[in-house]
Amino acid sequence: MMLIVPVGPVGPAKIHVSTTRQLSRGFKALASLSTPRKEAVDWVEATSSFFERDSRPIMLFDGVCNMCNGGVRIVRANDRNRKIRFEALQSEAGRNLLRRSGRDPNDISSVVLVEKDRAYIKSDAVLKIMEYIDLPFPQLSLFLQLVPVFLRDFMYDNVARNRYAFFGRSDSCELPSHQN
Repeated sequence: MMLIVPVGPVGPAKIHVSTTRQLSRGFKALASLSTPRKEAVDWVEATSSFFERDSRPIMLFDGVCNMCNGGVRIVRANDRNRKIRFEALQSEAGRNLLRRSGRDPNDISSVVLVEKDRAYIKSDAVLKIMEYIDLPFPQLSLFLQLVPVFLRDFMYDNVARNRYAFFGRSDSCELPSHQN
């Protein structure tokens, strides 16, 4: 089947119907490219409220991991001046802070320390947390920084991968959300 389409001063053009269907699909594809996409969220701006009234860093941890909960208890026991706040990675706030840190919101493979202007992961996060808490942890952190990052993170990853097997997991997070 043919379709006659006026083209201009040269006269009418004959176009096959299957060609018009292809053109139509092509125009739809072009239209979808020009359709405005959903704007990317600025997660630093979206989570700035976490640091408006309280500039203390936030330690993100796996809320169902027994080892991680034990780590939180150790940090709390040795942080007499309450320099660090805590949030489970699985919470909505934790997922948003992961996004702020440039990480996947479902990635619970590492402890993360989020400061107002920076985030630390894996062994760097552990060492930075140690700097915030009471003696002898800051000195131990200085000593452990002499170990190359690739070696520290290799050890960290091996423990993190097996944390549930070694220490188990709980049904829910022991620490209530937004706990200081």
